[in-house]
Amino acid sequence: MATASKSKSFQRNLLLSIGGVFLLFATCFSVYQYKREKEYKIDILHSRLQMYNYEMVQTVGKDSMSCSRRFRDYVVHHQMEGLRVSVIDKAGRVIFDSYDTDVEALGNHLQRTEIQQALQEGSGYDIKRMSQSTHETYFYSATRFGDVIVRAAVPYSAELTRSLQADNTFIYYSGVLTLLLGIVLYYITHRISRHIGYLREFAVKAEEGEKLDHELERRLPDDELGDISHTIIMLYWKLRHSEEEKVRIKRQLTQNAAHELKTPAASIHGYLESILDNRDMPEDKKKHFLERCYAQSERMNKLLLDMSALTKLDEIDDNRSEARQNYRPVDVLQIIQSVLDDTALQLQEKGIAPSLQLPQHIEVLGDQSLIYSIFRNLIDNAIAYATGASFLKITCTEAENEGRHFYEFNVSDNGQGVEAQHREHLFERFYRVDKGRSRKLGGTGLGLAIVKNAVAAHGGQATALATPGGGLTIRFTLARF
Repeated sequence: MATASKSKSFQRNLLLSIGGVFLLFATCFSVYQYKREKEYKIDILHSRLQMYNYEMVQTVGKDSMSCSRRFRDYVVHHQMEGLRVSVIDKAGRVIFDSYDTDVEALGNHLQRTEIQQALQEGSGYDIKRMSQSTHETYFYSATRFGDVIVRAAVPYSAELTRSLQADNTFIYYSGVLTLLLGIVLYYITHRISRHIGYLREFAVKAEEGEKLDHELERRLPDDELGDISHTIIMLYWKLRHSEEEKVRIKRQLTQNAAHELKTPAASIHGYLESILDNRDMPEDKKKHFLERCYAQSERMNKLLLDMSALTKLDEIDDNRSEARQNYRPVDVLQIIQSVLDDTALQLQEKGIAPSLQLPQHIEVLGDQSLIYSIFRNLIDNAIAYATGASFLKITCTEAENEGRHFYEFNVSDNGQGVEAQHREHLFERFYRVDKGRSRKLGGTGLGLAIVKNAVAAHGGQATALATPGGGLTIRFTLARF
């Protein structure tokens, strides 16, 4: 309810602010247009009277302006309804007036508005001024001709008043247009407000930790705001699930690690307890128990080291851009050779002959210790689980995907291989194809998980495949330097 109320408040404020600006503009435009229309009609009347003045002077002649008879005859023969014509000299004295023959009684007209404008600009007019002689309201239009001014005036009759009134049709059109635009503005603000209200509702739910999976199913408007809303929800949903997945993986890692550590810890405790409780134990049996303790401690140490490596990889995944700033060029050939040197004895004992098909130069941008862990875990995995294998082949080719260049590595053996239903789970943490056999061989179940995460930290992917003819192939990519 509060969300809907605030959404309405947002819509009202947006509508009032935009609508207020538009209404102010429409009002100012209407006032300006009304004034302009009225001035236009006044200019038309003023122009008509100016034309009358010019025609009269041209017909009568400038030299005959002081002859009242000729002016009177012209006015009589070219009469307009209620028209009054006056001839005034530069000093403001009336020389001739078509309405009043006693020009001396008319007074001085020098300070009249239209006379001042005519003296300064050549022509002028005054609107709706009452005549002192006739006590009627006239529209005056004066024109200067040399030393005299000819002034024509028409009374404000009902017809003239109507003709000078501005056409109000545009006001009705403006009103209708304003109403239509107001409706459109309301519709637009309502849509925007609906999006804002929806996003606010989503934010409140997200803040309160409610499940938001159903929010993805909500039908959003098919426009840019709908796309933005959907993108925001998708990003939050992915981030939320990513965080939940990380928490789940860490919890699973802790639980599995505790379970895995429990067995060797219990074994060490049992062996040591037996030695302490049996002081007269034969030396050869005591030595055997101590050797088993040492073996179990080595298993625990490897598990802790693998967990430390995975924790480091998780930190790199959380701060990938920052971690990659510390990457340096790494010679992969040198690392592969170093791993083979470190595992030469184990490979020899298992009867596995390494085979390399690599380019002369392989250099990637990355972390040297992580790349070492990739190849070390893959070779250790082959030594431990590739039963009956006689060779271990490492190949590398260059590949390109969407404009990015990679080195594609294949680490293959010809051992017993892994069934298809297990291959897709090989990179999961603590996953074992044969749990009893894996523990017997000292495996932690984290080796291939480290490989997958270390490869991902270098912008690549890892997959498990069946080797043609039997065996297991691990294929992975590393971005080329």
